[in-house]
Amino acid sequence: MPSSRSTTTPGWGIPGRAVLTIWVVVNLVNVLQAVGFVTRVSNWDVQRIVGIVIASLAVPATLALVSFVRRGAGWGFYSGPLMFDAFVVLLVVVEYMLAIEWRSPGRLEVLVPLVSLFFGSIFLMGAPMLRISRRLWAVTAVTATALLSAMVYAMSKGVG
Repeated sequence: MPSSRSTTTPGWGIPGRAVLTIWVVVNLVNVLQAVGFVTRVSNWDVQRIVGIVIASLAVPATLALVSFVRRGAGWGFYSGPLMFDAFVVLLVVVEYMLAIEWRSPGRLEVLVPLVSLFFGSIFLMGAPMLRISRRLWAVTAVTATALLSAMVYAMSKGVG
């Protein structure tokens, strides 16, 4: 793991702060959405707040993306934050601008792109960490497992 003084990830020439920023973003998204899934059972207001906080994480993700692009880090680093930004844009349009109800009843034309972008971005933001730091990647694996477990729980209660 790079020191707080490091500006690049050792051996990679990739902005260390950007890598850590994406690591923090993906883990916050995992934990926040896990909380959102669990609380959906009794309180949708928490999910709404969680959604706004997750959407706001597009700001640091985009800043990291800009840093990756400036350094020429490659698509392995660009794709996750780019997909996350696409997810957030689609979420804002569907949830807030158009106020489309897509969960119940399920609307596949909205559900499939949103869920694909969401889980795709989590995978693509987390995957590069496997090569950089197995310990940090392990944290992401744990938070992703918590997210999936919370989703299964919510689905079992009919509010997935």
